[in-house]
Amino acid sequence: MTPTLLLLEDDLQLNETVKQFLERKGYKVYCAYDGLQAEEIAYEKHIDLMLLDVKVPQLNGFDFLKGLREAKKEMPAIFITSLNSVDDVERGFEVGCDDYIRKPFALKELLIRIEALLKRTFDTHQSEIVISEGLVFDHKELRLLRNGEVVSLKTKELKLLSLFLQHPNELLPYDVIYEALWEYGESPSSGSLRTYIKRLRAKMGKEHIETIKNIGYRFVTE
Repeated sequence: MTPTLLLLEDDLQLNETVKQFLERKGYKVYCAYDGLQAEEIAYEKHIDLMLLDVKVPQLNGFDFLKGLREAKKEMPAIFITSLNSVDDVERGFEVGCDDYIRKPFALKELLIRIEALLKRTFDTHQSEIVISEGLVFDHKELRLLRNGEVVSLKTKELKLLSLFLQHPNELLPYDVIYEALWEYGESPSSGSLRTYIKRLRAKMGKEHIETIKNIGYRFVTE
């Protein structure tokens, strides 16, 4: 799946420059120009990593990240800011950031830090997750195994299962699932999603996937 980033930066030119650079490198970037807009994106979209300026309108970057961490949102965050005192750096890590880059910065350095942090984050996920007795999902190989044998699933069904397992017991709204499963230029289909859910339930048992009417789905762990 294409990694998705949230970029909070109120400097329009810098925002566009960073966005274009990262999109050329294969990332999907959601842009926000104030803290409240970033908050809306963070709760409504699937985000793999956040790039956050501090001095932005409405809600500053420190308070924005602090609120997300209190809400148990654990996606990694990098502060990109002109605030460069030791106290500022200390506060950034206190509220939950994973890295801190002082402006001005080189785009290549930003990319290196993003790639390293995403690799570290993804590597911390268990390679294999036990869903139930005899049923295991291999994250790295993106395959479902029953008693060691590969269970036949389509690519989007495997992506959906991977998404569920990254967010156990969390409500995933339809739009978050659509963003994760359908690539740019593809048209999301509610009918196809229902089919994927039906097939996953048939392979694993209905009790694992809960329908939240008119909102989305929740993957229930034992």
